[in-house]
Amino acid sequence: MTMSRVAAVWVGVLNLVTAAVPAAAQGYSVVDLGASSSATGINANGTITGSSGSHAFLYTGGTMTDLGTLGGKTSEGEAINTAGAVAGYSTLTDGTYRAFLYRNGQMVNLGTLGANYSVAYALNDAGHVVGSSITVNNLSHAFLYSAGKMIDLGTLGGSQPGWSTTAASINSIGHVVGYSYLASGDFHGFLYANNRMNDLGTLGGSWSQAFAINASDQITGQAYLPGNAKAHAFLYSGDSMTDLGALNQYSSGLAINGSGVVVGNADVRNNTGFLVYHAVIYRNRAPVDLNRLIPSRTGWVLSTATSVNDSGEIVGYGELRGVQHAFLLTPH
Repeated sequence: MTMSRVAAVWVGVLNLVTAAVPAAAQGYSVVDLGASSSATGINANGTITGSSGSHAFLYTGGTMTDLGTLGGKTSEGEAINTAGAVAGYSTLTDGTYRAFLYRNGQMVNLGTLGANYSVAYALNDAGHVVGSSITVNNLSHAFLYSAGKMIDLGTLGGSQPGWSTTAASINSIGHVVGYSYLASGDFHGFLYANNRMNDLGTLGGSWSQAFAINASDQITGQAYLPGNAKAHAFLYSGDSMTDLGALNQYSSGLAINGSGVVVGNADVRNNTGFLVYHAVIYRNRAPVDLNRLIPSRTGWVLSTATSVNDSGEIVGYGELRGVQHAFLLTPH
């Protein structure tokens, strides 16, 4: 339900919305998960994964555990399932990247689709993992890892080196979402189900990306509007893509929980006039700045919300007094 995908998100160019949030809006308390960290996944039990410094971590009960690496210097936890298993990626001793599945205290290298690179972005409770890998033909393809095998999910028609196809999320019944290049050179979000990759279309523009799916096959991501000057978060449900709006020009839906609550980020202009991104939650088909829903004068600027569980707890990252920190938001 889950990003880094942060890397996959085109955050674009970043108008402070001055309308006040209604007094009845739900607020949140903030827990600091530490400096130089980002949180990317939270499960139903409130256990969190992400990276701190250069290593993947598990955070539970106020304690952060270093998950180590596959022999290299860096690792990143991307998603966590109910059992506390983590999917992500790590460098090997030669500096190349491999997707991993961490469970029962062990980080397992999931291999590749034939070349020297793979990354994992999500997993479900069955331990099925999805991500992207380079094939023997030097193409970036989405994969599904199941029963010890990495399966190539193909593309929406794009077959040029450098044209990426990425699987970003998988739900409990094994449906997968992500994005792929078309033969035309545009890229669209997809839903992979019943052994077929289905094009989700756009909001009228040329491009889209799907980032998360829940058990009801509700999907969120980002899609461009006619003219390609704006890109908005969307909710795709029942074969229909709904525009979730933006605070300015750009927004993304990065995660969705079982109730269809979407979180992500949206561009704003800060009080010095610079364009930045703020973490948002989408309510009534519109983004609400999460910075307006936390106590004032905390020193926090919440930049991106990356995951939300069914209890409404949200994780992500931002700046605390100018330094990047991961955060946990707990609803009042």
